[in-house]
Amino acid sequence: MLYTLVVGGLAGWIASNFMKGRGMGIIMNIILGVIGAFVGLFLFSLLGVKDGVLGIESGTMLMDIVSSTFGAVVVLFIAKTLAK
Repeated sequence: MLYTLVVGGLAGWIASNFMKGRGMGIIMNIILGVIGAFVGLFLFSLLGVKDGVLGIESGTMLMDIVSSTFGAVVVLFIAKTLAK
């Protein structure tokens, strides 16, 4: 549980900074990161990413952060597009 909150919070924070958004707060960062984790894992499985990406091994905390951040960026992009 704590692992999920830490990875989710970090991934949400990275994604919100990457997308040039304003700070959303720790709770929203965690929510965004956790949702992003599901989206990222789904998209990575569709793309056939099984052994990791960019030299990062699958199953590591760093890979969890990368996939969660990727998913969170996608979620933020879709949310910003729909908000227009």
